[in-house]
Amino acid sequence: MTVGISTVNLANAWLNVVGNKTTFTAPAGTHIQCHTADPGALGTTAASTGVTGRQAATFGAASGAAIALTNSPAFTATGGDTITHISVWSAASAGTFLWSAALSTAKTVVATDTLTFNAVGVSLSPVAS
Repeated sequence: MTVGISTVNLANAWLNVVGNKTTFTAPAGTHIQCHTADPGALGTTAASTGVTGRQAATFGAASGAAIALTNSPAFTATGGDTITHISVWSAASAGTFLWSAALSTAKTVVATDTLTFNAVGVSLSPVAS
């Protein structure tokens, strides 16, 4: 799988709202998790062992079929790792996998480093403009 919106948990649910008039319940929150490779279709592959847990992420209102991060989630590394991807979840633990993304530049961390995300977003395309 390449990174992107979860087919089962998000894309199909949104499409069913339009196509089948079903109800979509928005997640109560969003949380970022770090990975050392593509998180895969379930968002669980290659979870980082040096940067663990999930941090809360908040996003602004959609514009141009995209949303962008409005806070700066920070992680404290407990060991060495090279972070290449993230996954976004509906909860700090367990929860529902929403989407994944590759970092524009991999980040190598060692214990006690702080890894802060200042820009994370997701967009839908193509869109008619």
